[in-house]
Amino acid sequence: MASRYDALARIIIQNVGGTENIVTVKHCVTRLRFILRDEGKANTEVLEATEGILKIMRAGGQYQVVIGPNVGDVYDAVLDVGHLTGEGLVDADGSEPAGEGRPKGALSILIDVVSGIIQPCLGLLSAGGIIKGLLALFTFLGWMRSTDGTYQVLYAVGDGVFYFLPIALGYTSAKKFGCSEFTGMALGMALCYPAMVNSNPSALGSTAHALGTVLAGTPFAMSYSMTFLGIPIIMPASGYTATVVPIILAVWFAAHIERPLHEKIPAAISFFTVPLVTFCVGTAAMYLLIGPVASVLTNAVLLIFNTLYALPVVGGIVAGALLGGFWQVLVIFGLHWALVPLALANIGSQGFDLVLSPQFGCTFAQIAVVFALYLRSRDTKFRHIALSAMVTGLFGTTEPAIYGVTLPRKKPFVIACIAGALSGAYIGGMGIASYVSGYSGITGFACYINPSGDLSGLINMIIAVAGAMLIAFALTLVSCRTDAAQAKTRH
Repeated sequence: MASRYDALARIIIQNVGGTENIVTVKHCVTRLRFILRDEGKANTEVLEATEGILKIMRAGGQYQVVIGPNVGDVYDAVLDVGHLTGEGLVDADGSEPAGEGRPKGALSILIDVVSGIIQPCLGLLSAGGIIKGLLALFTFLGWMRSTDGTYQVLYAVGDGVFYFLPIALGYTSAKKFGCSEFTGMALGMALCYPAMVNSNPSALGSTAHALGTVLAGTPFAMSYSMTFLGIPIIMPASGYTATVVPIILAVWFAAHIERPLHEKIPAAISFFTVPLVTFCVGTAAMYLLIGPVASVLTNAVLLIFNTLYALPVVGGIVAGALLGGFWQVLVIFGLHWALVPLALANIGSQGFDLVLSPQFGCTFAQIAVVFALYLRSRDTKFRHIALSAMVTGLFGTTEPAIYGVTLPRKKPFVIACIAGALSGAYIGGMGIASYVSGYSGITGFACYINPSGDLSGLINMIIAVAGAMLIAFALTLVSCRTDAAQAKTRH
């Protein structure tokens, strides 16, 4: 049966050297993965210029054609057009054979996995970010109030994408790790369940009553309001909504439970027993293991920055540099919430906050890096992704920029962190304070206007942001190669 991807499939087969040059073909969540007899017969330039192909990668002895979320349909078309027998969807154990091109080290593997899992969600994240950004702009300009019904409906649409992100990532993580997609989504639902989100007694606005405290009397003390089989359930202050890493770890764990169960449980009862056991064990592990680890790390972050800020003379500079440099990393792991309640408390008690100000330049550093890559690239698809990421970034939503552009390429992400660190050091050293909260991106500049009329803080923040953008833009132009240069190095 003809498919609308047949033409693309013919181009791919022809430019990987024909069917006689294909040893095997399989696919993961975004890529066709070929093992070719002779990679020299592949025409990389033609493939990368073809509509429907994002890029070409060589890794671990594989010739990888990056398609995106519709890779499954293209894979089926390739098999049909080429009369090939494929190996299907790559699971967690076979996703990347050992070889020279495979990511080395736990951090590189984690970045590769996280980026691959989030890529199918980039369109939703961009749309949600633009909606939230426009609403923030409209309220800032006085065109709309946050109590208006129109605002609340649109905000539910925009913010809902981020709030329930673990559900979407549960689906894509399950496809990545070879687990049931519905089990992955169910784990994401459990992470976002309101009663669990609000179960931390120390969380802002929580009505939960503490039953006890783990590690009491230490900087890592964690209170809890419920137990599971007598074991305390430790929840991060913000719960797991809008987080990335916890659901990925939970689905990875569930996948390693589900596969052996399918092998050992009789088929007659596996239909309901495998999901039942996987979901129950996976959820318990998620709350009993991931929660405490996340809470300990969150408390450690808070302790480190409180200690640094207390240093005489250089405390603001050092803490600002670290916060500016690592803020996006903290966001990826959901550890930035350790500092948010402290900043809100400072504004409530003192009328201003110095803690979170150093992170303000990070967003603009990401935008500048993406803009530089946008100018250097001739890839139409990439330029579309980059343009969307820049628009959402201007309104303070950097997920599309991070997961769609800078993090998968590693060096641009590092450059953004370096620029953020330098900007943060300046902000911390100048003691720039925020006087209100809730705005980010271009509307966030209003937070640094002193109610007394003193504009020195705002002026210094503009200098810090401009510096971060110039540094990030220049470093990216100098150190990140063009598409043509990258293509040459792959031959």
